[in-house]
Amino acid sequence: MSDTALRVLVLAPTPFFADRGCHVRILEEAKAAIACGADVRLVTYHIGRDVPGVRTERIAGFSWYKKLEAGPSWVKPFLDVQLLLKAFQVAREFKPHVIHAHLHEGAFFGAFLKMLIRVPMLFDCQGSLTAEITDHGFVKPGSLLQRFFATLERWINRSSDFIVTSASPTVDLLLKDGVPKDRVRALIDGVDTDVFAPQPKAEIRARLGLPEKRPVVAYLGLMNSYQGVDLLLEAAAYLKGQGAKIHYLIMGFPDTAYREKAEAMGIADIITFTGRIPYDEAPLYLSAGDLAVSPKVSLTEANGKLFNYIACGLPTVVFDTPVNREILGDAALYAKFGDAADLAGAIGRLAGDRELREELGAEGRERAVQLHSWQARGQDLTRIYRHLIKPR
Repeated sequence: MSDTALRVLVLAPTPFFADRGCHVRILEEAKAAIACGADVRLVTYHIGRDVPGVRTERIAGFSWYKKLEAGPSWVKPFLDVQLLLKAFQVAREFKPHVIHAHLHEGAFFGAFLKMLIRVPMLFDCQGSLTAEITDHGFVKPGSLLQRFFATLERWINRSSDFIVTSASPTVDLLLKDGVPKDRVRALIDGVDTDVFAPQPKAEIRARLGLPEKRPVVAYLGLMNSYQGVDLLLEAAAYLKGQGAKIHYLIMGFPDTAYREKAEAMGIADIITFTGRIPYDEAPLYLSAGDLAVSPKVSLTEANGKLFNYIACGLPTVVFDTPVNREILGDAALYAKFGDAADLAGAIGRLAGDRELREELGAEGRERAVQLHSWQARGQDLTRIYRHLIKPR
């Protein structure tokens, strides 16, 4: 089969594209596969925005449902049923060779779709379903509902013909859960290092009204406790109390509650909230920072923003987790997991040491270029597609 003949039906049970983590992976994988000659058709929710170059089909959805942020919702199963029906309709015309299902919802409905159209399914796993809904507070640890989701997760894993994960630790979890070793591998996130690259700071800092003589700590991502934003505010308050002269540029959504929380904590004067940042403008806004932070509180889920940070040459502070170590290696400062005081210490150290910032920034940029380009990831992905569709 020639490269141009490979047809891939992508299931994205999410309001694609909405300028956030898992959407970036979906987009960049689709673009990388297209660059390698694949014909990609993406089926997604009724909300979100189309991206030039990625052919997108949308469900009818519900006009009153407009949630763009991450997290579970009882409405989603009804949207996902529509997604299955829409994907079947598209597949009858498109005749895909392989299904690429994102997230557990996509793989659940993809398992039924693959039986209907008789093609293999690749499950793109970005972490544990059970861990995510527990971390988001959707179910209680040890509850009957949590055990139900754990059983459902195992069924989804075993119904997939192959699984790629966005971080290596997730592979270990899948192997422990009984997934055969020859049916799973890590395909960690990447970055377009031509787009995400160091840029001059002066223009964007002036536009945002950032202080000229204080180091600026940048955060770009979803705004919720799971991403560690509460811990970041605690760290900022601690450092302010210690007399540190640091400013924080916090970019993402939904931010209303965090603006109010910063006011209540007495730290609104050292924080600039921007709200949602379009993905194509992210390199410019990130360039306003002197260092970056990602206090995500997950031991297994991917952390895609780190690739963008280091590609832009930003020295980075994170919690010490296997996922973060895999991405950043020695090109970061690590804080004790979930510890706001230790996070504050690492931020303060990096903010106060220009030489260390330059060293880690250069090391991170080199790591992004050498190890984490989407070009290489796209070649790996298309090889997996072809492995799945070759005669057995």
